[in-house]
Amino acid sequence: MSPVTLGSAASHLQDQVLALVRGEHAAVVAAYVPVGAEPGGPGLIPALAASARVLLPVLLPDGDLDWAAYEGVLTAGPRGLLEPPGARLGVSAISSAGLVLVPALAVDRRGVRMGRGGGSYDRALARIPSSGPLVVALLHDGELLDEVPAEPHDRPVHAAITPNGGLFRVAV
Repeated sequence: MSPVTLGSAASHLQDQVLALVRGEHAAVVAAYVPVGAEPGGPGLIPALAASARVLLPVLLPDGDLDWAAYEGVLTAGPRGLLEPPGARLGVSAISSAGLVLVPALAVDRRGVRMGRGGGSYDRALARIPSSGPLVVALLHDGELLDEVPAEPHDRPVHAAITPNGGLFRVAV
């Protein structure tokens, strides 16, 4: 996608995410920092922080995710990621969120999420109780598919948002 197309998609996605935060009355949102062409763009986290407390992942050496609160600053982390430099809240902090936003390369209509293959988010999502918060993958248009291959350790999402397709709740 061109920079103009990415910017437009990010703006549409941010608007939909903020509407979801309001609709879910989420005081705490666990999210991710989009890098490169990932859905949400560079304005996602500041926009979220204007509406809720934002928890962001901190990649641990074993590939698991710790969490820290976003306080307006991000620093370089491993694998080209950006992370908040503040106090670490522990791997279970994700379960305190009222809404969880996750990155994905694709999601299918059953909620199967394809990530980058490291399993970090599958481990994190396993810590959320089944009665827990809504888990939503942010996608580009065309990344909501009929079927995505699944492994036994894969954790489904409850919904996906695309810039022009809006919120799609999956059957989990």
